[in-house]
Amino acid sequence: MAAGARWAELASTVAAADAVVAVGAGTHADIGGAVVGATEVTVPAGIVAFEPADMTATVNAGTTFAELAHALAEAGQECPLDPRDAEATVGGIVACGLSGARRLGLGPLRNQLLEVTFVTADGRVVRGGGPTVKNVTGYDIPRLFTGSLGTLGILVQVIVRTQPIAAASQWFRSVRDPFDLVAALPDAATIRWDGTETHILLEGHQADIDAQVCAVALEPALPGPQPGTLPDGPHRGRISVEPNRISELADGLRGLDARWAAELGVGTVHIAADDPVAVSAARDVAHHCGGWLLREAGAPELDPFGASFPAAAVQRRLRTALDPTGKLSPGRVPATAPASPVGAAA
Repeated sequence: MAAGARWAELASTVAAADAVVAVGAGTHADIGGAVVGATEVTVPAGIVAFEPADMTATVNAGTTFAELAHALAEAGQECPLDPRDAEATVGGIVACGLSGARRLGLGPLRNQLLEVTFVTADGRVVRGGGPTVKNVTGYDIPRLFTGSLGTLGILVQVIVRTQPIAAASQWFRSVRDPFDLVAALPDAATIRWDGTETHILLEGHQADIDAQVCAVALEPALPGPQPGTLPDGPHRGRISVEPNRISELADGLRGLDARWAAELGVGTVHIAADDPVAVSAARDVAHHCGGWLLREAGAPELDPFGASFPAAAVQRRLRTALDPTGKLSPGRVPATAPASPVGAAA
């Protein structure tokens, strides 16, 4: 079936449904609140076009990251979406706003997005953005959809930036103060700290990596599991906080029965625990530090949002404009704004 016909069929289903949610690989199904009683729809998969010279790729939202990465790698390129699970779909990664391990060096996920095509709540197919920046005017719709959790529209296709794969990539460790490393290694792809160890990912030309290693006295990472592996467990959350408050946040997390890893210079802290109570306690610590925690897995019966929701008033106005009946992914984000929202780093 041609893409246009697939989109028309999907749009008709969305328009007729009282509540609807897009279903992909299921790797992000637990993020946010639970969606119950909605019509499930699937979106097209497959790579539509890849222009190595222009460094862009047009991808249907149902395409897995693994398929996209394989196709781009054949031309020596990549799109650094960096999902937790390679089977995650491109649409799911964008909708959940997961910037990936290399955000410090490569920027946030929203920077990789040039154009989005989506189905609105009333069944229209809309395109926002453009394959080149100079052709884009008006609202930055691709950035708006990044992290929207499927509440503004059903993503069906995106155009993403690509880039050459780095000539070399290597993990290191250091005994230096982890916060000093952010200033000492401005070109690092990742500086990750778990309260005990600091691991650094350097990418680029080998000579440049060697120079940074010598200047900062880094040591190769120890053999074993990849240092960049995120903490895992049946209950997980992602904290967003101002980067300069991570040390304060870490002091509060140390007393919890949980595992965590902070992305220094970014303000994202990943937390995992065997007991949902630890994740709830981590949320309290995040709020105390002016941040916020989003549930990523486990315990959907618990409040997935906590006492406050960042930018809730803006989110409510957007929902009113694009989905006035709240039919898209109902329950994934709060329906109303709290009295005193707490701001947090995105």
